[in-house]
Amino acid sequence: MVDRGRTGVVVGGGIGGLAAATALSQAGWDVTVLERSAEGGEIGAGLTIMANGQRALRELGLADAVRASAAPQGGGGIRDRSGRWLARVDSAALERELGTSVIGIHREQLHRVLREALPVGTLLTGAEVLGLTRGPPASVTFVRDGEQHTITADLVVGADGIRSAVRRALWPDHPVPASTGVTAWRAVTADRWPLDLVGAVSWGPGTEFGTVPLVDGRVYWFAAVAGAPVGHRFADEVGHLRRRFAGWHAPIPELLAATEPGGVLRHGLHHLAVPLPSYVTGAAALLGDAAHAMTPNLGQGAAQALEDAVVLGRALARYEDDVPTALRVYDRTRRPRSQAVARASRWSGRFGHELRPAPLVALRDLMVRATPATAALSSLARAARWEPDLVES
Repeated sequence: MVDRGRTGVVVGGGIGGLAAATALSQAGWDVTVLERSAEGGEIGAGLTIMANGQRALRELGLADAVRASAAPQGGGGIRDRSGRWLARVDSAALERELGTSVIGIHREQLHRVLREALPVGTLLTGAEVLGLTRGPPASVTFVRDGEQHTITADLVVGADGIRSAVRRALWPDHPVPASTGVTAWRAVTADRWPLDLVGAVSWGPGTEFGTVPLVDGRVYWFAAVAGAPVGHRFADEVGHLRRRFAGWHAPIPELLAATEPGGVLRHGLHHLAVPLPSYVTGAAALLGDAAHAMTPNLGQGAAQALEDAVVLGRALARYEDDVPTALRVYDRTRRPRSQAVARASRWSGRFGHELRPAPLVALRDLMVRATPATAALSSLARAARWEPDLVES
């Protein structure tokens, strides 16, 4: 596309920010990405990408590169802590339903693909935003290498995560993200895993443990505990988890034993409990966690950010001479779907690992086991089915 001289600043160099910069660059915009971290955004551990996220990557021309670094997830599902299956996912049926398998990838690999898609010089790391205006035109002031700079742009995109500085500055009265009362741990095993492993989630009272095989043979795992002291830190986080999950089914204790103590990330889970009334104001737009931070229970956080990026790029390409209209279309298209997915994810957590009373856990497990596989598949496909069509009115 011909460069029409439009300029954009993306605040945040995570998955959503890099994808948004790619989409804007492909629409002919001159884009600068400001990332506070010197390393280029949170690398973290791993994630799964369902069909909708892969569809968004295909729109960006990156699906093949991502799949080359990803591992298809075989038939998985939900187990109880003894290992008994509560629900199974037929991978062939899921692929027939959605056209692709779920894939698991290390965040570092996804970041690499997204970074390499950008024009040289687009990403500025070690850039801390000091202030911004919504415009139009918008402006962003930041400091980098001890020097202060101000960029004036046709668009500012806030992709700076759940604690978004852009959201705080431009939506100052909106409630801050709320705690779910859940603590989560994430890590990747130090070495290749010797046995075949399917991606699955295991539930216990107020607890869950999930596994995602990666392409290099290692395993990304995550654990969550409801009601754990969110602010408390253990001197040995892995040792604490080894004790908590000692009686759970294989290979959970073995995976924890294969994890280096220094490689575990711990976070309290928060979400944007009060939905934003709009994702846009002036010449500024929010996307990803900055716009709709959700719990990870449906595995949709990254995919929704990728959807946001594609729709924003499409809207700006279609209304190339009318940024306000493009932003209204972006908001009209993305806000209903992303907020619906966020609500569904929150309810999934409450019904799943956050449930603690033994009678309710037993009833929940019975209901899940009694649910027909076709109904479970349809529920999973609801969030994963997506086409990048704009809602014009």
